[in-house]
Amino acid sequence: MAYKLPDLPYPYNALEPFISEEIMTLHHKKHHQTYVNGLNAAEVSIATAPSFKERIALLNALKFNGGGHINHSLFWKNLAPANQSALKPGPLKDAIDRDFGGLQNLQKEFNATTAGIQGSGWGWLGYNAKTQRLEIVTTANQDPLLSHAPIIGVDIWEHAFYLQYKNVKADYLVAIWNVINFDEAEKRFIDAIKAGAKI
Repeated sequence: MAYKLPDLPYPYNALEPFISEEIMTLHHKKHHQTYVNGLNAAEVSIATAPSFKERIALLNALKFNGGGHINHSLFWKNLAPANQSALKPGPLKDAIDRDFGGLQNLQKEFNATTAGIQGSGWGWLGYNAKTQRLEIVTTANQDPLLSHAPIIGVDIWEHAFYLQYKNVKADYLVAIWNVINFDEAEKRFIDAIKAGAKI
């Protein structure tokens, strides 16, 4: 079964002025579509490769494109128009207060850690089932987050911000918190707790 580009849950201009319509259109229709195409091609190539050695050689393409598809599919749901993105009282807010001392402290630590990524990658707020805490994690390139349950993910590849923020990643990271979908993040958090040990 072929992978498909998921629809955005909002119009391309819904995240303005924090993320422009132009960025969202290119990011979704071009970049994510490229990962979907690459993932489908990698799966066909692996299935039809004449030798085990040739199948092994294709695993990097599978990881890169598969990670790009997984990460972006999470990312689109991770965002919402600014008037729909507030962190409300509930389990996620309680955990953020407990683990970071509040949302502002989380944002400051997350932005500092994520801005430190050299090259391309992702910044994550993840739930660690072993420690039963929220933790900030980064992954390189399009590597998916496997060590934690992803709660919030931020794409730090230049295609996510360069047309609007140029080379100033810090400004993009400040702006994106205005369009984080905290309702979606809380659903992921609750699901992560249910899947692992309870707090």
